[in-house]
Amino acid sequence: MDVVDTESHDPEPQEDHTVTVSRSDPSALRFLIGHELRSARVRAGVSQAEAAKELGCTQPKINNMENGKYQQQPDETATLMRLYAAEVDQIDRITSLAGRADQSTWWAPFSEVLPGWFKTFIGLEGLATSQFTYQAMTLTGQLQTEGYATALLSGGLQIAPLDLPQTIRARMARQRLTSEDNPLYLQAVIEEHTLDRLVGGPEVMAEQLGHLLDLMDRENVELREMPTSTPVHAGLDGDFTLLHFDTALSLGYVEYQTGALYVQDREQVAMYKMIADRLLSLALPVEESAHIIRGRRDRLEQA
Repeated sequence: MDVVDTESHDPEPQEDHTVTVSRSDPSALRFLIGHELRSARVRAGVSQAEAAKELGCTQPKINNMENGKYQQQPDETATLMRLYAAEVDQIDRITSLAGRADQSTWWAPFSEVLPGWFKTFIGLEGLATSQFTYQAMTLTGQLQTEGYATALLSGGLQIAPLDLPQTIRARMARQRLTSEDNPLYLQAVIEEHTLDRLVGGPEVMAEQLGHLLDLMDRENVELREMPTSTPVHAGLDGDFTLLHFDTALSLGYVEYQTGALYVQDREQVAMYKMIADRLLSLALPVEESAHIIRGRRDRLEQA
């Protein structure tokens, strides 16, 4: 599996679209461009040394460009993509991304409370057009209410009590599902037992379930419940997220307690897409899922 471990480090491309200014993140853009450069070079069978010779630079610079540690210039990016025999539209797309570097980072006000390995994901999530998420034990951050997030994070060991309020504000600021400008399209498969876990108590959970129902009325949100009666399914191997971009290749994201892995190999990403499709097909339809969530919400409110 071709992955990047970010613990120690701070759908296929379609037509070009402008990255939302409010979610600008130069480090995330560098990450995406580097991913494309490396993928194109490997497919072309060109070594980093050969790429460095074409660009008139050192091999470490090519490595840093591919790792997103170096600001890729549009002319250098175009030269490398031509060496890799990329299509003209692909070259234009990547050089356009390279020309969009913005010195502002939307999550900068929350930087002190965000782990270094998580900042990359937040930046990429802000640039993504769509996302698929499967989490077995809790609701994904894009779906959480402030009360649910507070109860969830205060019960963990990774966040100091003094940092909790700012961390909650950061989580709420990440959410793009109800944004008027360029909302995120989200598909999520939710395990049935997640709906029964009273995070924060009955009142907080009733509010959270009501929030899910409100989100499910939106065209950009697709939530499906996985019944506990489903004995075996592809998600049992672990939680994962897929991020899709209009102007870059899709990525897989797997988080663990102290870091995260990014799945970048095309075949591996395609496998995760197959798993996502399988989970969506096994989970209940949206309407039936909403009916079940509503029933649980109503019981909590009447208790």
